[in-house]
Amino acid sequence: MDAGSLLAAIVECSSDAIVGKSLDSTVLSWNAAAERIFGYTAEEMIGQSIRCLIPCDRQAEEDRILAAISAGERIPTFDTVRRHKDGSDVHVAVTVSPVYDQAGHVVAASKIARDITESRRVKQALADSENRFRLMADNITQLAWIAGPDGALTWYNRRWYDYTGTDFEQMQGWGWQAVHHPDHVEAVTAKFRGCVESGTEWEDTFPLRGSDGRYRWFLSRAVPMRGATGQIYCWFGTNTDITEQREAEKRIELLMLEVNHRSKNMLAMIQSLARRSANNAAGQGDFVARLERRIGGLAANQDLLVRRAWSNIPVAELIEVQLGFLGESIAQVTRTGEALAVTPTAAETIGMTLHELATNALKYGALSVPEGRVGIAWGRDADGAVLMSWTESGGPPVTEPVVHGFGSRLITDVPRGKLRARVETSYPPGGFRWEMACPAAGVLA
Repeated sequence: MDAGSLLAAIVECSSDAIVGKSLDSTVLSWNAAAERIFGYTAEEMIGQSIRCLIPCDRQAEEDRILAAISAGERIPTFDTVRRHKDGSDVHVAVTVSPVYDQAGHVVAASKIARDITESRRVKQALADSENRFRLMADNITQLAWIAGPDGALTWYNRRWYDYTGTDFEQMQGWGWQAVHHPDHVEAVTAKFRGCVESGTEWEDTFPLRGSDGRYRWFLSRAVPMRGATGQIYCWFGTNTDITEQREAEKRIELLMLEVNHRSKNMLAMIQSLARRSANNAAGQGDFVARLERRIGGLAANQDLLVRRAWSNIPVAELIEVQLGFLGESIAQVTRTGEALAVTPTAAETIGMTLHELATNALKYGALSVPEGRVGIAWGRDADGAVLMSWTESGGPPVTEPVVHGFGSRLITDVPRGKLRARVETSYPPGGFRWEMACPAAGVLA
């Protein structure tokens, strides 16, 4: 085979379109690949202008190509769009070179066009996929990252940089150790390296430093990504902020301990109420009535504490709850005081005291007659101590009891013991009086 025949065979068998054209764009040769790529046969294209393949908005490309070729310049490969016979776009990579005659004059142009439609589609699909991944990764609530097979980090999402206030140059490789708490970083690193070496999933919990210098706790996981042969080609990991969850768990734990403690105290108090009520009862009916009233006072306190989530209790609200059983008689009670709030422990003690005072007043004192009156006052003195008083008037004549029963102990000894209070009771003929003063510490919220 001579050189001319060999060259013709190469051109005809090429997978790229190889087209010869004159300096006025007339097609002089058209190989089989050109037919496949553009849809036109050689018979249809030879003698026609190559411009029929060029979209209207790209005709200036051909002008520039012809000008350069005429000047003997080669057009380096560039990507462009040409028109298929069916009207669809064909994305091609084009190279154009001048063709010289024996005298060295440029007489034509040789154009090589490679169909890049599919590769361009694949490249665009990859770009779209990467954009979607970045959009997702940068907008999830977790910090996310990718590490190489050796565990060195190669990528972080935007959340990581926003939280830590760092950049990739600082964090690449094993730079993430800089934002770990010094008390934890050694153990975290050792565990992560161990999982990388064994190829097993990694999970750990530790604090990370934010851009504000404060540490927050994160639950962190990483899984190995494997190829078709099972070989790890990267690790994908996330860090989920669990600071609020940990704090909530601690609050629940403390609350359960508090509930347990209070339940034991409540049972002890009920036992004491039952025992003292029985000792001071005139009969079975009187014992049951007394015990029911006192347990009712405890229950009212518990309802209030639960409603307030075991937090601080306003004194005014505590009084309203404890006097609720008085019904219409509550109109005979005046309440005057500052906007003070007490702790749950203080609320239990003061609530029981108020309930006992009201019960006695309803049964024997000022509230036992329509014209009787009770005044409740509370506040703080110049030294900050908490003051509270109960003053009765207009009721039956008062005489001090010869024997002080459990009810008297509830209004005196219990506040003294639990609130370190100074409690005084007096029995002037005009009406019973109770006064309490206690340190603010441990009483006021």
